[in-house]
Amino acid sequence: MSIVDAEPILRLDGVTQEYGEGDLLVRALQDVALTVHRRELVAIMGPSGSGKSTLLSIAGGLQTPAAGGVYIEGRRLGGMSAGELARLRRRSLGYVFQDFNLIPTLTALENVTLPLELDGFRQRVARRAGREALESVELGDRLDSYPDDLSGGQQQRVAIARAVVGGRSLILADEPTGALDSTTGEHVLRMLRARVDAGTAAILVTHEARHAAWADRIVFLRDGRIVDESRRDTADSLLTRS
Repeated sequence: MSIVDAEPILRLDGVTQEYGEGDLLVRALQDVALTVHRRELVAIMGPSGSGKSTLLSIAGGLQTPAAGGVYIEGRRLGGMSAGELARLRRRSLGYVFQDFNLIPTLTALENVTLPLELDGFRQRVARRAGREALESVELGDRLDSYPDDLSGGQQQRVAIARAVVGGRSLILADEPTGALDSTTGEHVLRMLRARVDAGTAAILVTHEARHAAWADRIVFLRDGRIVDESRRDTADSLLTRS
């Protein structure tokens, strides 16, 4: 896939993250540089403790790095107030978590529209956008279903609809298929791929090469550093070399 957009949706510039101090200091990320463009799906791979989830959290503005800069659509997160950062997360960033994070007392439609309503959208506008998002993941007939009445794959598709509703420019997915069977997991990845092809940028954290094969680019982390990078057709060799 040719990435034509000059300005990346996400740019990490020399990002370092540390926990603890003194003899207990741990560097979760060390001088990480990464860009993600529109219509690009980047898979992040690496062993447990390599810094994958920390990278995703920093990319989404949920953590502040100890050093380096994080830029979303050209805006540096470090220079934002708490209110500006919250608005950016609501409007530009969508999260897809392994455990879905749906509110059990809300319907599928209510779960999807909640971020828009919190951002001040009129209910009628929010519901229309929510219906369109659920239809895009083939759940237009389950608008009024509660999470407990949906299968795991359907719940994850609701989570994807919530992540993309309102035209978010960056989707961050942390092991989104980890709790799903292989068939359902492939369907979820197909949905994510379709959203990227439609104009979104996305980061997928995964430990499986067959899932990384859906990505345009594969970045491998070890001990908080990017140690290799490859196109989608070399995921297996990437794992072997590392």
